Amino acid sequence: MTRLLSLHELGVRYRGAAAPALEDVDLDLAAGERLAIIGESGSGKSTLARAVAGLLPQTATLQGTIAWPGLDRQARNGGDIGFVFQDPASSLDPVMSVGDQVTEVAHANLGLNWRAARRLAVELLDRVQLPEPAVLAHSYPHQLSGGQKQRVAIAAAIAARPRLLIADEATSALDTIVQAEIVALIRELVTEDGMALIFVSHDIALAANLADRIAVFRHGRMVEMAMTAELVSRPKTNYSRALLAAHLGLDAHAEARK
Repeated sequence: MTRLLSLHELGVRYRGAAAPALEDVDLDLAAGERLAIIGESGSGKSTLARAVAGLLPQTATLQGTIAWPGLDRQARNGGDIGFVFQDPASSLDPVMSVGDQVTEVAHANLGLNWRAARRLAVELLDRVQLPEPAVLAHSYPHQLSGGQKQRVAIAAAIAARPRLLIADEATSALDTIVQAEIVALIRELVTEDGMALIFVSHDIALAANLADRIAVFRHGRMVEMAMTAELVSRPKTNYSRALLAAHLGLDAHAEARK
């Protein structure tokens, strides 16, 4: 299977921080593979996602290598990489219609004129299962529900036909029913388009429903990596058992925290 992405001894440190946010991460991602990155707040999982997408702030220092053997060049964020943020309310422009926001991505990355990009945007809004997409395209973010805003953000993220979709805690601001709908939508889109996926979450139950493999992070380090079925049934670390206990209702919580 073709490697799309390869991380070697990846580390990230933020200016003024006592400890690195990421340290010595080695990880490969195959083309079309679905990988979940899980861990508690502060584990480094979102830092990893932003490092791969080239979205680290200027206060961050990057070490190690991020290579794209599947592209033979550096990946372009917005083009080769689609990114879905945790809070769609902050990632969408409040003064631009949602249709224009999706159109802009397609126009900038696919070489389409505005009219053709607009047609594609409406198709994408329909594809992410928004009602009356041609009408909704004229709406503004504040007129939509949280789940609808996240669907718009997903449409924008896939508008340039990326090779990799990164969803960084993309369901955490949504209620349980909408979370399940968004996870099902992401699964459908990456399968249909053959995209690779990095799904960042603190919820191992959501990750288990979506990912081929799961990587567990703690204090900036990857503490375990396994195929999803293996990790859920036979976790090797106490920390992974704790996450399973917290989100899958297992009886190992107390033991895992030792």
